[in-house]
Amino acid sequence: MAANASQSFDPTRVVHLSGRFAPVTEEVDETGLQVLGELPDELDGLFLRNGPNPRFSPIGSFLYPIDGDGMLHGVWLSGGRARYRNRFVRTPAVVAEERAGRALWGGIESMIMPQVPDVEPELAGTFRDLPDINVVRHAGRLLALAESDCPFLMTPELETAGKETFGGALPAGSTAHPKIDPVTGEMMVFCYGLEPPYLTWSAIGPTGEVTRGPTTVDGLDEPMMIHDMGLTARFLVIVLAPVFFDIAAAMNGGSMIDWRPERGTRVALVPRDGGPVRWASDEAFWLWHTVNAYDTEAGGGDVVLDYVQWTRLSLGAPDGSQKPNTAGLVRAVIDPVAGTMHRTVLDDARMELPRTDDRLIGRPHHQLAVAADSGNPDLLPGEFDALRWYDGRDSSGTSVVWQAGDLSVGEPVFAPSPGTEPGGGGGGGHWMTYATDRTDNTSWLLVIPADDPGSGPVARVRIPVRVPLGLHGNWLPTEE
Repeated sequence: MAANASQSFDPTRVVHLSGRFAPVTEEVDETGLQVLGELPDELDGLFLRNGPNPRFSPIGSFLYPIDGDGMLHGVWLSGGRARYRNRFVRTPAVVAEERAGRALWGGIESMIMPQVPDVEPELAGTFRDLPDINVVRHAGRLLALAESDCPFLMTPELETAGKETFGGALPAGSTAHPKIDPVTGEMMVFCYGLEPPYLTWSAIGPTGEVTRGPTTVDGLDEPMMIHDMGLTARFLVIVLAPVFFDIAAAMNGGSMIDWRPERGTRVALVPRDGGPVRWASDEAFWLWHTVNAYDTEAGGGDVVLDYVQWTRLSLGAPDGSQKPNTAGLVRAVIDPVAGTMHRTVLDDARMELPRTDDRLIGRPHHQLAVAADSGNPDLLPGEFDALRWYDGRDSSGTSVVWQAGDLSVGEPVFAPSPGTEPGGGGGGGHWMTYATDRTDNTSWLLVIPADDPGSGPVARVRIPVRVPLGLHGNWLPTEE
């Protein structure tokens, strides 16, 4: 089966290995980057993004955005100047493949795993590490994050220090989308698995110690795919869309991922104090990413979750549905006592990669941003050519739009102005994103004022290499 999969797979026919998504292999350091416009003096720190970037041409299969080696792209800003560095996350698989000069592992759906003598005995027959989704900083640790596995610890200059298990307290790892409570400093995570327990959650204290080890979320009897979460002062908010892993199908040449809409979508409200999980359910929908969640009352009330909703998951085998897979900005209000959920579509524009001011995680948010699709038929799946901003206090769905023209834009990230309080409307900072020009494949870091985002960038920083489109990152202000 592995040999046939390897022979039948043609990476040149995979959309997300071509064009603006195509991987880059050169690691570059450059200072004195070209700046068009003027970088605000207040920006002192690192804009850092992670994303799937295969070190060698993939074999067997490639499932975007899950497959691919991690590559970090960083732009350091200070005093109106900029420098750039990119580095692979050097997992044991990347090191082994660099030694061999070719890919040894197949994509996760192909089940191709190397054996001795191609790799050391401890790597034989194992899945590769995939810390290629996100990168966060918590308690002085810079972590490259995988979908549901151990992160890799990175140095301040983006070199790989090794797998991070938090002293063995989180041996299975965490989600790629942890949430850091800006009030308590805690980082809350979940982790799903292919074997029981299928879902656990944990808490990491503000100084980096694991204060609650993996705790089972009861109510799952099969392995499920869960990408993101929300966090309130009371709950972890975990959306369980009906996406199941079918290992038997994968072993027989089928799809590992099975969309079962008849099962509906459930939401687990997991009390941070360790109490029993509260459940709500509704008709099937999928979400990749949340905006934010919060309680309507201090210590009580309903839970509000803003997120980008999709009709169904587009990965895996086709579900036979003739309905288009539509997206939109949605607000769900969940009653933890009654177990009910009411969803309201705020905007049905095609969008993804939502973000808000991270200083308001778990509290009512104000300005939020998404990458959006203008309707250009030449865009690849998952490619966006506009940014939209909404006011989280306004349920009308009204947005401010900046059309990026020939630029394909990535996830917008908020960089607050030093000394400002969160929640001041649209002011008090800048939005930042990587963008690639579709006419010449040049990449740029865009800096957009939060108080007038529709006016577009006040500065564009020329990146010396193309930055492949996708996925997630953060603004990391310089720590004194």
